[in-house]
Amino acid sequence: MKKLLLASIVTFSLMITAQKKYVLVIHGGAGTILKSSMTAEKESAYQTKLTEALKAGYAEIQKGNTSIDAVAASIMIMEDSPLFNAGKGAVFTADGKNELDASIMYGKDKSAGAIAGVHTIKNPIKTAIAVMQKSEHVMLSGVGAEQFAKEQNLEIVEPSYFWTKERWDGLQKLKQKALNTTKKVSQNTLPESYEIDQKFGTVGAVALDKSGNITAGTSTGGMTNKKYGRIGDAPIIGAGTYANSQVGISATGWGEYFIRATAARTIAAKMEYQNKDMKTATQETIDEIEKMGGDGGLIALDKDGNIAMPFNTAGMYRGAITDQGEIFIEIYK
Repeated sequence: MKKLLLASIVTFSLMITAQKKYVLVIHGGAGTILKSSMTAEKESAYQTKLTEALKAGYAEIQKGNTSIDAVAASIMIMEDSPLFNAGKGAVFTADGKNELDASIMYGKDKSAGAIAGVHTIKNPIKTAIAVMQKSEHVMLSGVGAEQFAKEQNLEIVEPSYFWTKERWDGLQKLKQKALNTTKKVSQNTLPESYEIDQKFGTVGAVALDKSGNITAGTSTGGMTNKKYGRIGDAPIIGAGTYANSQVGISATGWGEYFIRATAARTIAAKMEYQNKDMKTATQETIDEIEKMGGDGGLIALDKDGNIAMPFNTAGMYRGAITDQGEIFIEIYK
């Protein structure tokens, strides 16, 4: 009798969960995120900031604004926080600079905008939106992207704005590690100087507005100690970001693999052409990336308000909010 009652409770609980309609899902990066190495204070700080980001995006949806507005509001909260590898908390390149990338895609008409390799734009996601809405291009980079942002009256800051001690110290550790290694690298291996910094803090959001339109956005500072103007998947439409009328995706992780797997678009294609459900499509894509040798995770939200958040790392900062304002946040596996 007890077993029957327990089974009934579990079934009822699953039914309630299945009935939830999520309108916003976010991530703050995936990687070697272990509870054993996280202080209570820092864990609380992440929980608080993720909650703030969810509430900011949810407020836009509640006001009847577009999913673009919701994604922007959520991502800007995380870009302005030193906790994440985007905006204020961006990591340093080998040259000791902060180099930022971002992208956005609106599922209704598949319009998109992206920027890469910028150093002075306070909120890269806002410039990506401006590229989408106010230019004839999809991606702008470097000095050109910064000039465009100035012409759009977006906030420009001194490069020193992005400097944080934690990220600077992280660069110094990697540089020291790099001096002591002779390991050869290829597309299937990371330099040892990267291996002690496996915390991909890229941020992203996917929103579903009251009109049923989906937007996905992603923002990042890239990889610590990256060289040669390296660009990952975050600003690449179809790799780190994608949205159509059915689903939106934002990814985080070892960008080279998400590019090679055309990860975000692959998920949408699996759903469209193979009639796979979102959870299957997202998990298969993460599994493919893992087989190739890469790691990371992603978030996805479909037109019916279902979410998926698969990852193959020790943790991923992630959260979602329902149309009723119920908040879900997780960090560890």
